[in-house]
Amino acid sequence: MAGLADVIADRTGLGEALIGSVLLGAGTSIAGIVTSASTAASGAADLSVSNALGGIAAQTMFLALADIFYRKVNLEHAAASPVNLGQATLLIILIVLPIMAAMAPPVAFLGVHPMTPVLVVVYLVGLHNAHRIHEQPMWTPRQTDETRSEADDECEDMRPLSLLVSMFLGLVLIVGIAGWLVGETGIALSGRLGISGGVVGALGTAIVTSLPELVTTVAAVRRGALQLAVGGIIGGNMFDALFIAASDVAYRDGSIYNAISDRTVFWMALVAVMTAILLMGLLRRERRGPASIGWESVLLIALWGGGAVLQIALG
Repeated sequence: MAGLADVIADRTGLGEALIGSVLLGAGTSIAGIVTSASTAASGAADLSVSNALGGIAAQTMFLALADIFYRKVNLEHAAASPVNLGQATLLIILIVLPIMAAMAPPVAFLGVHPMTPVLVVVYLVGLHNAHRIHEQPMWTPRQTDETRSEADDECEDMRPLSLLVSMFLGLVLIVGIAGWLVGETGIALSGRLGISGGVVGALGTAIVTSLPELVTTVAAVRRGALQLAVGGIIGGNMFDALFIAASDVAYRDGSIYNAISDRTVFWMALVAVMTAILLMGLLRRERRGPASIGWESVLLIALWGGGAVLQIALG
């Protein structure tokens, strides 16, 4: 999927960051949205939403792990892109809005909270803005010897674009079927092992359904498609935020925002903090850090690990 997305980005001229955000990010997130929607339809509100939030947290941490595979300089320095900056900012908005809905009085029309269509509109507006930023950027990153631009890659794949897109969609279908199987397994494990849906979602199904992002991110980094790697994670996280909207539609017992526990709201806040740290890393563009990765990568790994330990300690 990473290889096909890289070629499609070059052939269409839409850029690695935008294609990574839309095509690769959404494609690798199909498993997660199927898992969240199917578990919400089964009435497992906490598992459904925590799967979405746990997936975003894990995928952000995966970007720090991918930093290890790029030894020349910190990934956030080399993959400078104004599109990724805009997408990260939008992601914070998409995460904070459900927190506001969860803290507000319960309300639903035909079983759907008003925040659900707002999330979809914000996401679509964000994609439009990302395209405008790509076409007419008002900010450009400072070029250094370690900055890698998309012009450094030469596309040698001359297969028809329609064939490339069809192959990509076929792979997306396989990932989606796997996501449904993961969701059904997560519900069964939660019931049979007596583990809360929030823990199973945040630390079980979320990590499993996020593995496509880890694999494709590392693959993109190894190909040298750094903006595609960062854009795939941030864009996938944006798409993952829509899992909450899909879950609210699938959940038939009222607003899912008011059915989740404080643990799940904690993961929302943790994701917002992790995304803000990633955004600061993309802005600061540190060349070197501890263990040859940036300080923001160290913080992302520590925050995710701390959140996981806290969830387990709470029982």
